[in-house]
Parts: sequence; structure tokens; C-alpha cells
Amino acid sequence: MNETIKNLVERRSCRKYKKEQIKDDDLNLILKAGEYAPTGMGMQSPIIVVLQNKEKIEKLSKINAQIMGIDKDPFYGAPTVLVVLADKNIGTHIEDGSLVLGNLMNAAHSLGLGSCWIHRAKEEFETEEGKELLKEWNIPENYVGIGHCILGYPEEKSEAKPRKDRYIRFVK
Repeated sequence: MNETIKNLVERRSCRKYKKEQIKDDDLNLILKAGEYAPTGMGMQSPIIVVLQNKEKIEKLSKINAQIMGIDKDPFYGAPTVLVVLADKNIGTHIEDGSLVLGNLMNAAHSLGLGSCWIHRAKEEFETEEGKELLKEWNIPENYVGIGHCILGYPEEKSEAKPRKDRYIRFVK
């Protein structure tokens, strides 16, 4: 199996991270992969916000947890959170941001890092606190949250669940 396909097949979501911050070289490679994700008509609607400051991550985690109705960290203690936002005025913004998130996670796996897509970014940035964060980050109001890619060194590896029957259907 070639390395790209192997990487795609073996990637799993990680929900247990070591406290150690990821290396800048690895982060930059992951960001490059996200930057080159396909977008509708090449419009490049997404942007990626990198958070590695513990207090800023905790602030965003708290907003996310409130939306979810829990008091645990929905980012699982990951030392890096990549927030993917996209310009809602571009018709493919959700798909564009989703492809960015996929590239980020696959790139992370290829470098031996754990990752997981965390939802509720849309709802986060619809709150007053979330809108304040966008202002603080100098992001225009037309950007909406698509998702988060949490990153870190995994504490454990998980195995893939068996694939469901009839996942693929050929129509001839």
C-alpha cells in the first residue's frame, strides 16, 4: 500500500494527549497541508487560527463546553488547537473548511501526531464571547466557525472499528 493511502487508512481520532507542545517544524508542515486543501473554485474561503497559549485554549474550551452542556475539557488537554473559520459569503465555505480540517488531521498523523476534529466552532463564534475573540484576532464578522483540529503527541493509539457492510456500492 502506498504511504498516502496507508496514512489515510490508519489515521484515528486521538482523545488523550501528552502535555508536551508539538514542534514548530511539525506545526508548520501541518499548516502547509491545511493551506493547500482544495476549495471551491479556488476561492480559499478558510483561515486557520493557531492557539498554543494555555489560557487562550482554556477560554475557548470553556465556551465550547458550555455549548455542549458539560464541565470537562472538550479539547482533551491537547496543547495545540487549530480553529478553522471560513467566509460565509462564499457558497462552499463549509466544504472548504471541512477539507482543510481533513488535510490538517491527515498531515498530523503522517508526522506521528494525534489529532481530532472538535465540533461547535460555529456556535462558539455566534456567542458574544466568541464574537469578542474574533475581534481580538482581527477576523472580520463574515467568518464563521467550521471546526477545531486539536493536536498533540498521543498518549495511546486506537484501532479502527470494522467497516460497515455495504459501505461501497457499485452501480453498473
